[in-house]
Amino acid sequence: MMKVSTKGRYALRVMVALASQPDARPISLRAVAEQQHLTLKYLESIIALLLREQLVVSVRGKTGGYRLSRPPSRYTVYEILQATEGELEPVRCLNEKEFPCPMEKYCPTQPVWRGLQRVVRDYLSSISLADLARTPDGEFTFCDGI
Repeated sequence: MMKVSTKGRYALRVMVALASQPDARPISLRAVAEQQHLTLKYLESIIALLLREQLVVSVRGKTGGYRLSRPPSRYTVYEILQATEGELEPVRCLNEKEFPCPMEKYCPTQPVWRGLQRVVRDYLSSISLADLARTPDGEFTFCDGI
């Protein structure tokens, strides 16, 4: 079964917290950890992945922290999960680089797995970070505690 790890799930929560900041203000990782009820240590490893993929930027100084590198509408859930999880494959044999399958050309089930992978990718690519950060009335959610 394909599972998204806590790393991927928490990365989405971090990105929603950043997207929800008024005027794209930077937010400290400590504040995100408190808001999201996550450990700071674990968030540090996640933010490192997001920085490496240039999904977020670090802002130094007294009012520094992290902010998105582009508008929330220009991120997809798929892109964020891919930054933390790698390729989202329903079965191991689709990862041809790490697990070459000797049956690839002859496997009768491979089209099923490729189709499932495509459906997952297309679905997650259709949801933007802005979609996740908006309330049902279309407004962005802001956390008063930060």
